[in-house]
Amino acid sequence: MRVKISSKFKKQYKKLPVHIKLKAKDQEIFFVINPFNPRLETHKLHGRNRECWAYSIDRSYRIKFIFKNDGSVLYLNIGTHDEVY
Repeated sequence: MRVKISSKFKKQYKKLPVHIKLKAKDQEIFFVINPFNPRLETHKLHGRNRECWAYSIDRSYRIKFIFKNDGSVLYLNIGTHDEVY
């Protein structure tokens, strides 16, 4: 699966602590193989984010994304639960 990254995601990623960046890279490996791997806790969002999905980096951090029509994924946000939602 091809992952595309929004400019907002890039800015947020740069500000993350190094240990969270490393965890995010590890989780992305599982995500690319299977976006619904149980360890990711991938879930559909609701309300104003109803077109979006998210998966967990750890207990506090999430990646919000959308599935694109071309089969790729666009990462929208990365951050704590409150920052992403």
